Amino acid sequence: MIEAGRRSGKTEIAKRHGVRDALLSCEFDDFLVAFLAPTRDQARSIFWEDLKKLSPRWFISYISESHLEIHYVNGATVAVVGMDKPARVEGRPIDRVYCDEMAEMKLGVWDRNLRPALSTPGRPGRGWFFGVPRPSIEFSELARRAQDDTTGEYAYFKWSSKGIVEDSEIESARAGMDPLTFAQEYEAERVSMQGRAYYGFDRVVHARSNEPFVDTTNGYRPDAPLVFCFDFNVEPGTAVICQERRFREHPGDRSDRPEVADQVTVVLDEVWIPRDSNTPSVCRALLAKWGQHAGPVYCYGDPAGGARTTVVEGNNWAVIRQYLSPVYEKRLSLRWEGTEQAQRPRVNALNTRLRTADGKVHLLLNPKTCPNTVRDFENTAIKTGTAGELDKPVGTPFTHLTDALGYYCLRAHPITGVGAKSELLRL
Repeated sequence: MIEAGRRSGKTEIAKRHGVRDALLSCEFDDFLVAFLAPTRDQARSIFWEDLKKLSPRWFISYISESHLEIHYVNGATVAVVGMDKPARVEGRPIDRVYCDEMAEMKLGVWDRNLRPALSTPGRPGRGWFFGVPRPSIEFSELARRAQDDTTGEYAYFKWSSKGIVEDSEIESARAGMDPLTFAQEYEAERVSMQGRAYYGFDRVVHARSNEPFVDTTNGYRPDAPLVFCFDFNVEPGTAVICQERRFREHPGDRSDRPEVADQVTVVLDEVWIPRDSNTPSVCRALLAKWGQHAGPVYCYGDPAGGARTTVVEGNNWAVIRQYLSPVYEKRLSLRWEGTEQAQRPRVNALNTRLRTADGKVHLLLNPKTCPNTVRDFENTAIKTGTAGELDKPVGTPFTHLTDALGYYCLRAHPITGVGAKSELLRL
């Protein structure tokens, strides 16, 4: 078991060990070394080209590009396998397995698929299971077993990215991640994801009505881009309204607090309809207060449109366009395309916006106009016993406003080195 920081060499070491295992194998004439990743595309991207380069040409019998297999003249095979279909490892005895991004694997893949594949009578296999120690019930349990083992069945190793990744990159990551995510990704620390989801939020730090640039009268800029963030729901119906503020462009607005970054997301307002809401109702509420906005308007939200329908006339995004386009015309941009992301990346992106590991605050809000958003930050919790899943009991008033903000932050302010390129430059 290996828990190591990002870009710290764990995968490169595994590639070389695996190829060496195959080249030196003499126990069985069908010796099999499998390199695994959560999906086939990931496995191909992580391993395939490098494994071909590491394999001596004179020792290769043939290569199957369709099956992602390298066959050697000694009978050994190196295979690259995606675990999006765990049954791919079943059927043949596996002698060595190198499993990357273990935290992202489907729950149960170790006991149901991998361990049996390594347990062929008369030829017990061995495996390396490694990755960044992200929230994962199975990976954390295997790491615990390895740390506590006294039988010699398991071995445990851990190292951080420091000393391997350049110091400048480490400091850049520190400024682009919240403290817990930085500790997890670069220091290889297994951090607790229980309790409050938005552990970075502090009402005293983030929700000050006396900051000049969070006030909806003095801080709002009618010519700057306005962002509407949606999380489609019925009870309550919600939306969050925010703008980006760059103090280099507007030094007069600069906070006198040194912990506030030079560029911040300012949450100006919210829509909160307690009962019997739908997407048209939320749109009408937005237009009632923000319909006179003269600058561009960008809309972010759930690409899936919400699990529970909130519309009476078409899908949610079609309704948003129907109601907002006549008012904002060509200034309106809907940015919802793509697939829905898992909860954890959204939560991490929003926590990073709240405070990065270098202590800088990148999000502020007006508690007078956004009281329910403040409550949402303070009360949204992680479900006990899960790998970071949000606790969303039926009827809860929480999670919706922060979910809406999370969809925006994930695309406009992705964590350094993770996910898509930031859209902020286009705002």
